[in-house]
Amino acid sequence: MAHAASSEPPSAETFPFGQPIVWQPDPAWVAASNLRRLMDRHGIDDYAELQARAVADIAWFWDAVMEELGIEFYRAYTQVVDLSEGVEFPRWCVGGEMNIVHNCLDKWQATPVRNRAALRWEGEEGQTVTLTYADLHREVGRCAHALRSLGLGPGDAVGLYMPMLPELAIALLAVVKIGGIILPLFSGYGHSAVVARLADAGAKAVITADGLLRRGQPVAMKPVVDQAASEVASLAHVVVVRRAGLDDVAWTPGRDHWWHELVAGQPAQAETARTSAEDVLMVIYTSGTTGRPKGAVHTHCGFPIKAAQDMRHAMDLKPEDTLYWMTDMGWMMGPWEVFGTLLNGATMVFYDGGPDYPDVDRVWSLVERHHITHLGVSPTLIRALKRFGAEPVQRHDLGSLRMVCSTGSPWDPESWLWLFETVLARRKPILNYSGGTEISGGILAGSLFAPLKPCAFAGPVLGMDADVVDDAGQSVRGAVGELVIRQPWIGMTRGFWQDRQRYLNSYWNRIPGLWVHGDFAAVDEDGLWYILGRSDDTIKVAGKRLGPAEVEAILNCHPAVTESAAIGVPHPIKDQEVVAFCVLKPEYEAGDALRAELLDLVARELGKPLRPRTVRFVDALPKTRNAKVMHRVLRAAYLDQALGDLSSLEDPGTLEAIRRAL
Repeated sequence: MAHAASSEPPSAETFPFGQPIVWQPDPAWVAASNLRRLMDRHGIDDYAELQARAVADIAWFWDAVMEELGIEFYRAYTQVVDLSEGVEFPRWCVGGEMNIVHNCLDKWQATPVRNRAALRWEGEEGQTVTLTYADLHREVGRCAHALRSLGLGPGDAVGLYMPMLPELAIALLAVVKIGGIILPLFSGYGHSAVVARLADAGAKAVITADGLLRRGQPVAMKPVVDQAASEVASLAHVVVVRRAGLDDVAWTPGRDHWWHELVAGQPAQAETARTSAEDVLMVIYTSGTTGRPKGAVHTHCGFPIKAAQDMRHAMDLKPEDTLYWMTDMGWMMGPWEVFGTLLNGATMVFYDGGPDYPDVDRVWSLVERHHITHLGVSPTLIRALKRFGAEPVQRHDLGSLRMVCSTGSPWDPESWLWLFETVLARRKPILNYSGGTEISGGILAGSLFAPLKPCAFAGPVLGMDADVVDDAGQSVRGAVGELVIRQPWIGMTRGFWQDRQRYLNSYWNRIPGLWVHGDFAAVDEDGLWYILGRSDDTIKVAGKRLGPAEVEAILNCHPAVTESAAIGVPHPIKDQEVVAFCVLKPEYEAGDALRAELLDLVARELGKPLRPRTVRFVDALPKTRNAKVMHRVLRAAYLDQALGDLSSLEDPGTLEAIRRAL
């Protein structure tokens, strides 16, 4: 969606400026880092010099990244990047031929990496599976043969509508191995969302499960696919993994195939299709507030390279490390985890289940059990877990953690500090990470090279020419502006599937020549960066623009509040007023006295003109699967308007919680 120009960005009078530095880089960690080795290899003295060179010469930088990652091509590219069609439509690795699965799996088979764990999986019920690189290579080969036996091949789109199972990673890589196009779908989608995505991409097959387990109860998935299949003319095959053990699974002979029958007997060795570096690898959909979903197009030399580079440089992921990101494959962090860890020769963890089941310590038990070094969470999850205090954390040995990474939504200082102090003992960093599906990873990230303040980013990910600007595209510091990117990067989406103009409208037409991401950001007096929420969620009160995150950070600091969301609603004189929604901790009761206290707190911190109209108490907030609060849904519900596209809503039950509050 194009973002309307604004005369004034939101204020930043209380947050983020003036926060203290709470963590300093460890010289030993810096000396042993992947970044230090990269600088030494290229004769570069410090990080600032490296970043300056990376954005001054993008062809040099991405060529160096691919060399460092050991990316192998069947035919070498003749040009790193071709900008002849403009910065909006770069072509990368021109003339090169490669299949990213060769680099994820095939090339490791003649090395000791083949015996390293590639994937550790744990189910909600406690079952575990470990697949080495050799195991995964064999299973992907079998699945590739199975897909080819169905007549699938290069250019064919295959939907992945599954819980986080080992078979999901296998299927994803097998589709790529045969030269197909993967369509990751959120496992909680209803049939209309599945139909829209499968039909838009012309999917020929979908791989699903009979169901998933949530809090010990089976939730059927196959009926959703059955209903969708009747509406998607291109869909010829449905492959079903038995996960939930459901009886009486409806079956269409000739179309439906059990995974265990189709895949198990296939040969373990399969040819990897020889593809162009810029052949389409994946179409991954982002939800739109209106209209059909946006299908971000990614290629073999794009998304996976950026994912692996972010892990290697921003997060210092090493081959001996284990990364677990709490995600679904329908969120870009799912494919990001698979491609990034495998290209780095590291280990990934999948968990299929609730993060607080059967007890609230499940996340911390996963860290201990699987020796996780890099834990990826959302601020929303931490706000939910911190209400249980330190005791669930202290039950477990978290010594394996090198850092916690976070993405999904803005932090509030109190929750950030709870994680930093309770989980990381103030000794290890929280590396914030923010970007998007169209980015293939991060625009901004933390760094082992930079100090930390609560909620802050160190700055742009290496190679990302990011800036904070005013409406004219001029850099601003010490004030809030739009987050933009000035030059292309290898992971940049190649556009939206069959919708060139929508892509241009979404990112390029606001400020010519700049990618406008749609986030408000700020850079403080110490050069640290902050994300302050979506610029299209901005609230305008009597000419003053306010980011929801500013209000939410204040409310979340109150001892009664677990999490909150702020929206703008119409006012006949002031243009808009703030309305806030708060989820309370169990030991607090909603009431007029607490409401008045929260209203006074916001007025005291932001000024009386920004005092909210009201605070409504709710049991839960509407969120996407990647834990972003859906402010537009709150606004529509409050104003009794049509709710719009709800395909990315994780829990439809939250709508009833809002209706009760209203």
